[in-house]
Amino acid sequence: MPNETHFLDITLLGKEYRVACPAAEHAALLDAAAYVDGKMRDIAEKTKSNLAERIAVMAALNIAHEYLCRNQEVLTEDQKIESEIGLDIDAFRRRICHMETELEAVLKPL
Repeated sequence: MPNETHFLDITLLGKEYRVACPAAEHAALLDAAAYVDGKMRDIAEKTKSNLAERIAVMAALNIAHEYLCRNQEVLTEDQKIESEIGLDIDAFRRRICHMETELEAVLKPL
């Protein structure tokens, strides 16, 4: 059943949590939980802190920072590629949208 609720138990810093998760995404959630747990353990070890809330906030900030830096790297790489090949991605996307509109109009039943 597509609307059936599935639960998965994960462990962060030795504490167990039950979270709702589609069955098809269990492996991905377990990987994410292992990543977060690793970050939290690193922070706890480095700061010698045992305050779970503080550790969780610091881990969240570190993970968000990593994510945003990677996104910026991708944008920078895209811009580099665009300039090297002389391609305007936005103009390309607009052209594709225009072509899709024209195709829909032609294929629309009379």
